[in-house]
Amino acid sequence: AITVEATGLGPGFRIGHWTDADAGTGCTVVLPPSGNVTSCDIRGSSPGSRELEQLHPDRRLTEVHAVLLSGGSAFGLAAATGVVDFLEERSIGYDTTIAKVPIVPAAVIFDLGTGRSDVRPGPDEGRAACEAASEGPVETGRVGVGTGATVGKWAGREHAVPGGVGLAVMEERGQRVAALAVANAVGDVIAADGTVLAGSGGPDAALRPPLPQIQPVPANTVLALVALQANIDKRDVRWLAARGTDGITTSIRPAHTRYDGDVVFTVAAPDGSAGTPDLDVLGVLATAAVAEAVRNAVV
Repeated sequence: AITVEATGLGPGFRIGHWTDADAGTGCTVVLPPSGNVTSCDIRGSSPGSRELEQLHPDRRLTEVHAVLLSGGSAFGLAAATGVVDFLEERSIGYDTTIAKVPIVPAAVIFDLGTGRSDVRPGPDEGRAACEAASEGPVETGRVGVGTGATVGKWAGREHAVPGGVGLAVMEERGQRVAALAVANAVGDVIAADGTVLAGSGGPDAALRPPLPQIQPVPANTVLALVALQANIDKRDVRWLAARGTDGITTSIRPAHTRYDGDVVFTVAAPDGSAGTPDLDVLGVLATAAVAEAVRNAVV
C-alpha cells in the first residue's frame, strides 16, 4: 500500500471537532456523503455506544447521516442530540414520510481521568462540531475526541502518555481508503518496524514483555472510521470494518483487552464509476490505513 498525504477522508466527507483543552475532552463528528452504506465492527469488551445495532448487516437501514466520536464516556453520548438537531434543521435524515429522522451512530472513549471529570461533551458541543465540519485540511493530534486520549496504560493509568486523533490515506491499484482514528488504548502504540511510538512510562517499560502484566484500568478504547468510495453492499462494508480493526491489532500492543471498547466504523460513499472494486485490495488498505492513523495520532 502507498501512503498518501492525508488532509481529510475524501470527497464529500466532512470532519468537525469541538475541543476543550482545559477540561481535557472533546468530540469529533464525521458528516458523510448521502447515499452511503455504513456498518461497524465491535472488538472491545467495554464499548460505549449509540445506534450501533442499526449497522448490523441484518438490519434494513444502510445509510447514516453522521458518525459521532466523543470523549466523556457514556456522558458524551449526549453530544449526539446536538448532531441530530443540526441535521434535522437542514432536513437531513431517513424519510419516514412523516418526518426525516437523522441516523447518528456514536461511540465514546473514557477520558474522565485526564482533565475535569465533570465537563463532558453535550448537545451544544455536538452541534459545534457539526458547524466546524469541513472536507479539510483537518486538524489532528490532541483535538476533538482525542483531546483527553491517553495510551500505554497497561502498567497503570499513572504511567500513561498522550494519545490523540490521526488521519491516514492508502492507495493501491487505483483504489483508495482513508481512516480517522483516536488512540486511547490500554496498550502501547507500535510502529510498523515493531518499535514503540508511544507507550507506558512505568517502571517495567524497558522490559515490555510480549504479554505484559496488565493492571486493571477500566474504560479505554480505540475508535476508527474507514472511508472509501465504492458501490458495495452492507455485508461487504461490515467485512471491511473488521479489516480496519486488524489495523488496531497491528498498531496497538496489547490490543482489544477487557478494558478497551474498540469500535471501527466503515462508510462507503457511492462511486459514480462503473468499475468493480477489489474487496481484497480494499481490505488490505483498510488495515493499513487504520494502523497508520493510530500511529499518526501520537506522532
